[in-house]
Amino acid sequence: MPDLDSVVRDIAEEMRARPDRGEVASYIPELARADAQAFGIAVVDREGRVVTGGDAEVPFSIQSVSKVFTLTLALGKVGDRLWRRVGREPSGSAFNSIVQLEAEHGIPRNPFINAGAIAVTDVILSGHQPREALGEILRFLQFLAEDPAIGIDEAVAASEQRTGFRNRALANYMKSFGVLENPVDFTLGVYFHHCAITMSCRQLAMAGRFLAHNGRNPATGFSVVSPERARRINAIMLTCGHYDGSGEFAYRVGLPGKSGVGGGILAVAPGKASIAVWSPGLDASGNSHLGRIALERLTQRMGWSIFG
Repeated sequence: MPDLDSVVRDIAEEMRARPDRGEVASYIPELARADAQAFGIAVVDREGRVVTGGDAEVPFSIQSVSKVFTLTLALGKVGDRLWRRVGREPSGSAFNSIVQLEAEHGIPRNPFINAGAIAVTDVILSGHQPREALGEILRFLQFLAEDPAIGIDEAVAASEQRTGFRNRALANYMKSFGVLENPVDFTLGVYFHHCAITMSCRQLAMAGRFLAHNGRNPATGFSVVSPERARRINAIMLTCGHYDGSGEFAYRVGLPGKSGVGGGILAVAPGKASIAVWSPGLDASGNSHLGRIALERLTQRMGWSIFG
C-alpha cells in the first residue's frame, strides 16, 4: 500500500504548482474575494489519523457541502417521508435551474441541487424558529467534527441574501406547489446561513467520517446513522453530488462526493477514509477544478475507487 503521508504531500505540491486553477465564484460577491492560489487537502483514515497538505487549516465557505449534513438531519427527523418532497435522481441541469421544477410539479430532482436543499432545509425548520433550526445544523457539524469553533461567516450569508434572487424564485415556485411548509423567508434565511458555514479541510474531513464507516464515528463507536442510511447518502452523493458534473466526477474519481461553490469537496472512500479538498477556482459545472484533479490523483495512487 502506498504511503498516505507522501501521497498527500506530493499531491499538495503538484496542485500548488499547477497554472490551471479554474474561476473563483463571483455571483456571490463575498466568495469572489477567495484566494485562487489556495489549495488544501485533509484525509482522516480508519484509525483516526489525520494527514494534511497545503492550506488544510484555512477556513472556507463550505456552501453546498453543507447539504450532505442537512440531508442527514432531515432523514433523521422524517425518515423516508422526505422522498415525498424531493427526488433522488441526477438532474443533468445547473445547480440553480428552475426548468425541471416546472415540468415535475415543484418536486426538486434531488437534495443536492439548490431547490432540493431548500426543501430539505424546510423539513428541518418545521416546528422550530429559524434560529433554533440553524443552531441544530451548526451543533451537528461541531459534534461530528469534534470542534466547537466551527461557525458561520455572516458576511457571506448577508451577501447571499442580497443576491439570492434565483433561490427566492425556486423557493416561491415550490411554495406554490405546497412543497415548502414554512414561510419562504424563514426557510431561505436558514438555507443561506447553513451554506455560509466555514470549515477547514481538517474539520470537514473529520465531520464526514461517519459516511466512510457505516454510519459510525470510528473514534468513539457512536452511531450517527444506520449502515443502510450511510450507504444511501453515499449513493446520492455519487450520482448527484456535483450537479451536472456528477457523471464526470464518478468517472474520474470513483468516490461519493459533494462539492460547493466555495471550492470545497467532501469525498468518501468507504471503509478507508473521509477526504476534504479545497481550491476556490471552479470548473464550468461549479465544482473545484483542482479539487477534482487532486481527488483523482489520490484515488489512483491509493487504489481507493469504489469501482475497484
